[in-house]
Amino acid sequence: MLGEMLENVRKNTPLIHNITNYVTVNDCANILLACGGSPIMSDEEEEVCDITTICGGLNINMGTLNTRTITSMLKAGKRANELDHPVIFDPVGAGASALRTETAKKLMEEVHFSVIRGNISEIKTLALGSGTTKGVDADIADKVTEDKLDEVVAFAKKFSKETNAVVAITGAIDIVADSKKAYCIRNGHPMMSSITGTGCQLSAMTAAFITANKENMLEAVAASVCTMGYAGEIAHKRLTPKDGNSSYRNYIIDAVYNMTPEMLEDGAKYEVR
Repeated sequence: MLGEMLENVRKNTPLIHNITNYVTVNDCANILLACGGSPIMSDEEEEVCDITTICGGLNINMGTLNTRTITSMLKAGKRANELDHPVIFDPVGAGASALRTETAKKLMEEVHFSVIRGNISEIKTLALGSGTTKGVDADIADKVTEDKLDEVVAFAKKFSKETNAVVAITGAIDIVADSKKAYCIRNGHPMMSSITGTGCQLSAMTAAFITANKENMLEAVAASVCTMGYAGEIAHKRLTPKDGNSSYRNYIIDAVYNMTPEMLEDGAKYEVR
């Protein structure tokens, strides 16, 4: 099933509008190309509605938030909703500052998101209205661990029901849930945390997966998360003693580019709860 999600991305080459952060914009574009999608990066207020109109899906990322792009995000999100285009929201750093928290709340109020993806602290901030996010990393007290898994799964399902969105909580164990079903995913490698923007890349790639698989949104998100995590595993095996995090970043993109549906089916590590 998850391999079919990747196959549909390759077949359909979904065009994705990205309003994302300038730290990772190039990597987001490359990961989209690697998985079979096509990227457009545009955050100018006067053109975002036009760009969203010609694209199939929208990726909104608050990574390098500024007041200029807040209006662009709102306009593009509302236009995507009018066109029934899938929209993913990556609330980077929600809870770290008043501006980020209030912007995330406003976007949640005015735009319907198909998928909400973040770490546990960011998602808790959206759900509870406040949080303890430290920078762009999850508060250590909020790490998803085996002993907390049932609790976090229940929380994700509840938040999905409240927002009518697929909720993806990523960390050492990734949880992808709708109101009734959750994938607990154990792909990935700890070294992925040494690269800035793996989460941003995942959100961009997920936009392609949900746009190519609109009728199977939950499975599309799970497939994207497994693809990214498995690519991290494959890339790590390729490292030589002279390689570091820069090579690792490129190897992850290479691994996504070379991923086949059959490889994904074989390499995906998940259970359903």
